[in-house]
Amino acid sequence: MMDKRGGVEGQAVHPGKYARVERERRFLLAEPPAQSAVTVSRVINDRYVTGTRLRLRRAEFSDGRRELKLTQKVPISQPGATQGLITNTYLSPAEYDVLASLSAALLSKTRFSVPPLGVDVFDGRLQGLVLAEAEFTTDEAAESFVPAAECVVEVTDDTRFTGGRLVQASRHELLGWLAEYGLHPEDS
Repeated sequence: MMDKRGGVEGQAVHPGKYARVERERRFLLAEPPAQSAVTVSRVINDRYVTGTRLRLRRAEFSDGRRELKLTQKVPISQPGATQGLITNTYLSPAEYDVLASLSAALLSKTRFSVPPLGVDVFDGRLQGLVLAEAEFTTDEAAESFVPAAECVVEVTDDTRFTGGRLVQASRHELLGWLAEYGLHPEDS
């Protein structure tokens, strides 16, 4: 059971040796970035392990590299760029395969690096969602960030646009959420 601070009941969760503070701001875009602006791309398949705060990620890079990792996100309930604590563990293919056998909800997207943004273009029932995020090492950097003109609206404080929530969203829900921000991907 989680407590109000996002930790596990009976356990304190603190930044430090194993977990770091995650600071990011999220923005909706009307369309994917121009290919000429992309420095790196990768196809990402996320498995949100049922009943946990764990995410298993497989990222296949355009240059043939593969990255496999297990992530735990411990969210905090406050507005702003500080999202909570994050811990990543890089996995071997055998370790990934063992964990991939766990029950999980799936989310797939292509991430385009367009510095300083990572732009996610979603597949499947989330097709039409283009979500950009910028990550920061300090609160000051997050607060002073000026988003690119392509960023239609900031959704940092809208928890519907977090991976843990999007993985549960229906197509109908997504279209309604986007419409609230004046975006209608099925019209394009």
